[in-house]
Amino acid sequence: MSTMTDECSVKSRMDDDLAELAQRIAALIEDDGTIEMRPGVFLSRSSDPAGRFYGSCEPSFCVIAQGSKTVQLGDDLFRYDPAHYLISTMELPCMAEVAKASAEEPYLSFRLVLDPSVVTSVMVESAQTPSRTETRAMDVSPLGPSLLDAALRLVRLLDSPLDYEVLGPLVIREIIYRLLAGPQGNRMRHLARLGGSSHRMVRAIDRIRRDFDKLLRVEEIAADLDMSVSGFHAHFKTATSMSPLQFQKQLRLQEARRLMLSESLDAAEAGFRVGYEDASHFNRDYKRLFGHPPVRDVARLRAELTS
Repeated sequence: MSTMTDECSVKSRMDDDLAELAQRIAALIEDDGTIEMRPGVFLSRSSDPAGRFYGSCEPSFCVIAQGSKTVQLGDDLFRYDPAHYLISTMELPCMAEVAKASAEEPYLSFRLVLDPSVVTSVMVESAQTPSRTETRAMDVSPLGPSLLDAALRLVRLLDSPLDYEVLGPLVIREIIYRLLAGPQGNRMRHLARLGGSSHRMVRAIDRIRRDFDKLLRVEEIAADLDMSVSGFHAHFKTATSMSPLQFQKQLRLQEARRLMLSESLDAAEAGFRVGYEDASHFNRDYKRLFGHPPVRDVARLRAELTS
């Protein structure tokens, strides 16, 4: 009986904390969109299930106070809601979509960008060592009361700039500590970049991102990382859920979409700028990722922006 009572008490406290978190986010961001409230601290709101967002998922800790969201990384689909949190530990191309939202109960979320130097500092202070276990750079886990409480306390501090300056960094360190001690600890230790295959994958991702419009020479990257080609492929896919070529292709197509939308380039020119030599190849890849040919997709996006 005591165990059941304790569980009910924890659930009741978490429900209250989630309700307060939703209330505070709604008060701080009254219109749909995303706002960076403090460096690395973002709040988001959406009054209806939004269209798909294609972009980069930077290293972050994400909590939903109300609604739900799906994130696709390669072939893996992650869905999370107020009962779960999401961790991303590398900057990866992904697709995100708000799955549950309404005008009465909008989607409300909190996101904290994870600074590798702070993660390393907390890891060293807590006498933890980097894991050698290979794991994906993104996953979802159940949200516990201590982690939710810390996230709520950080959001409370947003109302007081002076309090935030003094106490915010301490609460952020607590959040990181709890993440390191929790089920996603191995994933968090990727951010420490203290050697092992995960460190080498960070280097590989940085290189592919920097040279995304150039010919991808997997053999050269593997040699620079002191890995075999097959080993590099295996470790890269474990971390990102994509092959190096798929990763580069998503970077290219997302940049091409941005160029057509914001700089008014036509499809052929945008494809050439991001490294495609064959326009038909570019059109096929673009439609496969975004669901429409380039011209139709950009026209649709422009119509949505002006509506």
